Amino acid sequence: MPLTAKARIEADHKTPRIVELWQALTALRSVVSFMNTGAHPDDESSAMLAAMRFRDGIDISYACSTRGEGGQNEVGTENSEALGTLRTAEMEAACDRLDLRMYWLSTSPDDTITDFGFSKSGVETLGKWGRDRILARFVEILRTERPDIICPTFLDVPGQHGHHRAMTEAAHAVMSLAADPTYHGCDLPVWQVKKLYLPAWSGAGQSYDDDLPPPPATLTVMASDSDPVSGWSFARIGQQSRLLHATQAMGRWVPAGGETDYALHLAQTNVVGPDVDLASGLARTLRDLNVPVISADLEDAQAHIEAAISSFPDGAKVLSAACDALAALGKARAACPDEDIAQIGHKLQRKEEQLSRIVRLAAGVDVHAYVTQDVIRPGEKTELIVEKKSELGELTVAPALPDGWSFDGKHISVKENADASDPYPAVYLPGLASKPCMAISVSAHGQTAHSSVKLEVTPVVTPPYSAKLTPETDVINTATSRRVVTVKINDIGPPNSEPTLKVPEGWDVRYYGGSFTVTVPDDVAPGLYSLPLSINGNQAYSVHDITYGHVARRQFARPAQVTIRVFKAVLPGTRVGYIGGGNDTVAHWLGRMGVDVTDLSDVDLTAQMLANFDTLVIGIFALRLRAGLANAMPELHSWTKAGGTLVTLYHRPWDNWDPDATAPFRLEIGQPSLRWRVTDESADVTLLAPNHPLLSEPNKIANDAWGGWFKERGLYFAKDWDPAYTPLISMHDPDEEPLTGAWLAADVGKGRHVHTSLILHHQMEKLVPGAFHILANLLAKRP
Repeated sequence: MPLTAKARIEADHKTPRIVELWQALTALRSVVSFMNTGAHPDDESSAMLAAMRFRDGIDISYACSTRGEGGQNEVGTENSEALGTLRTAEMEAACDRLDLRMYWLSTSPDDTITDFGFSKSGVETLGKWGRDRILARFVEILRTERPDIICPTFLDVPGQHGHHRAMTEAAHAVMSLAADPTYHGCDLPVWQVKKLYLPAWSGAGQSYDDDLPPPPATLTVMASDSDPVSGWSFARIGQQSRLLHATQAMGRWVPAGGETDYALHLAQTNVVGPDVDLASGLARTLRDLNVPVISADLEDAQAHIEAAISSFPDGAKVLSAACDALAALGKARAACPDEDIAQIGHKLQRKEEQLSRIVRLAAGVDVHAYVTQDVIRPGEKTELIVEKKSELGELTVAPALPDGWSFDGKHISVKENADASDPYPAVYLPGLASKPCMAISVSAHGQTAHSSVKLEVTPVVTPPYSAKLTPETDVINTATSRRVVTVKINDIGPPNSEPTLKVPEGWDVRYYGGSFTVTVPDDVAPGLYSLPLSINGNQAYSVHDITYGHVARRQFARPAQVTIRVFKAVLPGTRVGYIGGGNDTVAHWLGRMGVDVTDLSDVDLTAQMLANFDTLVIGIFALRLRAGLANAMPELHSWTKAGGTLVTLYHRPWDNWDPDATAPFRLEIGQPSLRWRVTDESADVTLLAPNHPLLSEPNKIANDAWGGWFKERGLYFAKDWDPAYTPLISMHDPDEEPLTGAWLAADVGKGRHVHTSLILHHQMEKLVPGAFHILANLLAKRP
């Protein structure tokens, strides 16, 4: 659907044309290009990049290895590939704010380059990603973008995230590989990056703890000043971009005087002379490009560029100068010898793109286009509505469409065999809208400038056969009597189609009234069962529709199936109250395994209400996300002393966790997380108190409880605790000392407090049987 009037007004308010024109003009100041590199969306050095781009005119880009599939989600419940899809959209929105050209090393949800979870080793990371795969894709990106400079955000030092270390190691390797004509991992024309910088600052903080000091600074990028037109400091522009990484709770206010400059270390160079600033040894402007045969045209183009910048804010004068610059640049490109095009052709093209955008803005072009249907199935069509005007020059507007799409003057049609929208696009270039978009031509002063703008809402193409299954995953606990799973099916496409759910032999399935009723035999064997869905005999897809106000709509589609885990976990028979923060599905899974569980609001945290429960579970991050929970903790402590079981799940130090007040006894959570986590999901687990009831009642927690885990064992383990607590388990990553703060228990009056930093919520979502056995024991009353 098109944007509401309110949403259109808000979007218009964020992009005043005078600021947009000024920021477009600043791109003309330089031909230097700088590529930041990192491992995750949000690793980019936003404030430094903002200063480079909007003050110095440097052409900035970012090469990122993963989509952040293994990160947190502070805005919803998406995880894994769906979270990667959401974080890709967030990264694109962040790029729009910085005019940052985006390249991903990971190109699909099935890529080996994935955020598999926290790692402490660059060697381990490259092993999982595939070293050859990383280098080949990295070289492809460098040979495509052809940056003068590359600079990782983090150092390759012990104590740093293994993903960061791997990307920094790879940055060193591709400096030579991208320029090597004998390298067989990429067949694009070679490119020699001129400089490699490293950060001359430490990456230590809440999560990391660099063991070694940073290298000495060889130059400093000043970033503590402000943009003269908007008045924003570059630090605040950076935070405007970081705010869009909402899943990671990014974005902070930078007070006046709180800005930072950025020290860099020149690690490798292929230019001569002293390195006093980023552009040292490089062509700074068009007139500095060393191609004698076109030097006069380049000088002419540069003079008109300087005239365009100095003409601001007079749009008519800017337009005239920009058109003159385009004319001179066109002559230079046409006359440039082939052997020089390989070295400077991309710089000339970028200046032409930048000038074309300036022509559109200076001419007062205003184009708003939208479709009446923003989710389209192959074979369908939607009406295109276009609003347009131009204050200066002649304007032509037409839709630019993907292959196989068509426009009849009123409707856009999508071909029958069109691919579904890509949740993981490999490249994103702000200012060069991806199809479908609107192609714009502006003719003025004898020149025609071509540019493009996005549709107000970019339509997504859903797979031809799709449906929404609820639930997609479930469990059968054979210690209970339930043997039926009801699966609702909605949004069947095409409409009026016939869905079929295939079940294992001996199982029964019936379809009626939009639901499948699956009945499992009483003697069903433990295991993991997949029930695929077909529509009209064709493979069906389950579509995860991702809609948040801060990003463009996305969909992640995967083969539609219901996955059922069968296990036996004896339940303690307790009445459980769940105090969640909205960031986990633990209460749901407790209910599905047969627990009598009730979600509690803040107003429920009274002595009268709590008396109805034997066990209270505080979900992940709940102390930060539930406004009244911290104040209610004394009441919960009294309830615990009277005989209740209080369970606190994984929290971080900054989640409103007070070491001296949150738990019944002192309990301090460790940071940085790298020192207080076990990232090896298969790490051996030693039982420190094997006879403790939590390890034996009602289920015996043995080696099989720790098998088949995903991502990692846990993080933000307890660092220090009152002697009242008993550590129940010990574990460690390779070549590290054992950590004993993953699972603690203390008797509190007649009750008990249990704290665990194991990522049980994630294991339950992945249907790991051991997580359900452990949760069942956590809920038990103190003997």
